[in-house]
Amino acid sequence: MTEMDDAHVDLEIIAEGPHARSKPETRLWLRMLSTTKLISTEIRKRLRAEFGATLPQFDLMAQLYREREGLRLGELSRRTMVTNGNVTGLVERLEADGLVVRETPSGDRRVTVARLTEEGVRAFSAMAEAHEVWLRDLMGDVDPAMILSLWEEIGRVKRSAASHLSGPPEE
Repeated sequence: MTEMDDAHVDLEIIAEGPHARSKPETRLWLRMLSTTKLISTEIRKRLRAEFGATLPQFDLMAQLYREREGLRLGELSRRTMVTNGNVTGLVERLEADGLVVRETPSGDRRVTVARLTEEGVRAFSAMAEAHEVWLRDLMGDVDPAMILSLWEEIGRVKRSAASHLSGPPEE
């Protein structure tokens, strides 16, 4: 079985069986998970092959690209849903590669802000452009109107789930 089959079959097969038709919410949830896993796996492969980067590095750089003045490491952790310790490791690696710089504004050593270097901005811009092309490629067999419709419909699913949470979402 290939990695693609693995990503596709593992979650979807759980929804099959004699009671599958009576559980459309479970089937939808598993379809969304398996689709996310399938695309994420391919994006990870392409990032590694073309840029020598990981998906967490890409995600962290995306946050810093949006905030050119930089972000505190705690805020990066919150936005990327990565632990503080892992964010520190990611930032250290990107700093060693010359893509990120860490600063302590106002001389307060308790506060560390990370921001992209000029080289980091160029590197991320190239990765982001490739990422868009890859997603277009992966969804190339889907009509653009269907993509928009799915985006809107899944937005309704997301809003429904958000309105039924048992408490604040975990970060």
